[in-house]
Amino acid sequence: MNGVVADARTVIGRVDAPTPELAALRAEFLAFVTQHPDDAADRDLRIGHLTASTLLLDRDRAHVLLTLHPLAGRWFQLGGHIEPGDLTVAAAAAREAGEESGIESLTLVPDPIALDRHPTRCRTSTRTLGPSTHWDIQFAAVAPPGAQPRRSDESLDLCWFPLHRLPDGADAAVRRLIGRARTLGLA
Repeated sequence: MNGVVADARTVIGRVDAPTPELAALRAEFLAFVTQHPDDAADRDLRIGHLTASTLLLDRDRAHVLLTLHPLAGRWFQLGGHIEPGDLTVAAAAAREAGEESGIESLTLVPDPIALDRHPTRCRTSTRTLGPSTHWDIQFAAVAPPGAQPRRSDESLDLCWFPLHRLPDGADAAVRRLIGRARTLGLA
């Protein structure tokens, strides 16, 4: 996973950080990958590990596809762990979005639009559930016209929601990510 960690260092450096808070978070992400050059993306690193997620918008950029997470019981953007076969963080984000949405031919914005660090419970490679921290590198993507999502086994539900009317239980990080997408003119 050394290659994907090196890629992560590069793409994290490209995340726009117009506020002191975002600049500090970006610096913390860069420090994390520097401290863990070999295993920052390894889900078995219990203190925390990199993840990749995607804010998936419909063609008109008026709706977002959210997944109801079975462990958290909240609505999130699509995403998850970086796998050994992922060569880049963007590839991991695109793979996760495709797997969780069932939609092919997504148009991924090439650079991440945000970063989010949050405590969580997740499973190691041996399926052991425990506490960790996700250092999430967040992308945006647009679905092709007429895209029909299909729920995966990783989700309790999967629905399109208007950007201005998110469901009760939508995670605060999703709301921040949508705000970031709006700021960047993506939504």
